[in-house]
Amino acid sequence: QVQLVESGGGLAQAGGSLRLSCAASGSIVSINAMGWYRQAPGKQRELVAVINSGGGVHYADSVQGRFTISRDNAKNTMYLQMHSLKPEDTAVYYCNADFIYTGLGYNRDVWGQGTQVTVSS
Repeated sequence: QVQLVESGGGLAQAGGSLRLSCAASGSIVSINAMGWYRQAPGKQRELVAVINSGGGVHYADSVQGRFTISRDNAKNTMYLQMHSLKPEDTAVYYCNADFIYTGLGYNRDVWGQGTQVTVSS
């Protein structure tokens, strides 16, 4: 069974930085696209950034220029470097993989448990 586990969340001041990690575990052969999503209280989950297996990236307008998504395919790990944080970045951040290929087949639309990011003004 495959799992995604986020880490690195916490409390930051406005203007500060945090780095999130998402580690995939299991008998993984490869992972297709991965992404970060966030959900603030009372709001719907929204896309933050995605990265495909070749390194192509896409960002939400709200984080463009402040956040950087990356991945280490050898470690099955994805990162989100966040700079110039704003109070409106406060949310639970989730990582996602659309397809994780294992020796037995594939797992589709896999989610982590989420990590809280709180930005104080």
